[in-house]
Amino acid sequence: MRRISMVAGLALAVAVLAGCPPTYPNCKSDETCKEKGEVCVNGTCQECSTDANCKEGFTCQGNKCTPKGPECSRDEQCTGGKICEAGKCAEPQCTSKAQCQGAQECQKGRCALPPGACNSNTDCGEGQECQQNKCMAAPHKAECNWEPLRFGFNESTLTPEAQSRLGELATCIKNAGSGRIELAGHADERGTEEYNLQLSQKRAASVKKYLVDLGVPASQLKSVGYGENKPAEQGATEEAWAANRRVEFVR
Repeated sequence: MRRISMVAGLALAVAVLAGCPPTYPNCKSDETCKEKGEVCVNGTCQECSTDANCKEGFTCQGNKCTPKGPECSRDEQCTGGKICEAGKCAEPQCTSKAQCQGAQECQKGRCALPPGACNSNTDCGEGQECQQNKCMAAPHKAECNWEPLRFGFNESTLTPEAQSRLGELATCIKNAGSGRIELAGHADERGTEEYNLQLSQKRAASVKKYLVDLGVPASQLKSVGYGENKPAEQGATEEAWAANRRVEFVR
């Protein structure tokens, strides 16, 4: 009688166990794996069973989502007239020159500049300029003569030689497109400090006026007088005094 009870109890336990749902990672359906974001594959919860279980850019390999490799590395791997862009087969950028800008041409589905062609100076190499959509050697721009302009003792007027030099400088400034220029006037140490300051200002102003008369924009020039405070040469000699009577072009 006792044996019969044991058999009945064992049968009941088996029946109860048979009715219980499997526990993770074992499964009968995706529902068991849902909490982990997985799917049921052959009785076991796995990360994926097909590519559809993976996010974009990943593929299912060995029931694991792994990053996809590039779809292509060259145009020949694409079909339907597509081109390889950033590892993916994409529609061509163009089918004719009319779809490209400026000097660009449609080359194998892409708008590109043929050798030597350009749309702007940035398309050309060093020392070249874009002229009529062709990279050409840039014209040489002469270096302006920025040497200080000298003055006679107690003078602020321009000598014929100084005027000739300023004429050349004005042309060069306009052609070279120089930026803002400070006309710094100076004097030698003889005379009072106040007088020398005024004299240096007159020298700078006379140079500015002459350059403006020759077509240099006044907004590009600033005249300043420093008097005797910034000598080019030290010493109480004729040579030092001559060097200090000047207007400098500070850029």
